[in-house]
Amino acid sequence: MFSKCPGQDTMKLRVEVYRCPGCQGEVEIFSDETRVKCQKCGTMVFRERLPSCIEWCASARQCLGEERWKQIMGEDRPETREKKTEEVK
Repeated sequence: MFSKCPGQDTMKLRVEVYRCPGCQGEVEIFSDETRVKCQKCGTMVFRERLPSCIEWCASARQCLGEERWKQIMGEDRPETREKKTEEVK
């Protein structure tokens, strides 16, 4: 286990561009932010979906331990079942 999450390294921030629902302007939201205020019109712009660090962090297996990681990322997840169902069709 880590004392500090290695996924919180500010040197590895990612940015995504979203459309402001108020003025349709472009708004940048960094990977460590959940929302930002549009600089043009002041509307709050939220991320569409907040992924869990378990889904994107390369150190998730180490932080959780292999068994727990497999339980969370394993076959029981609805997303996994849906993908398998689509593949069969």
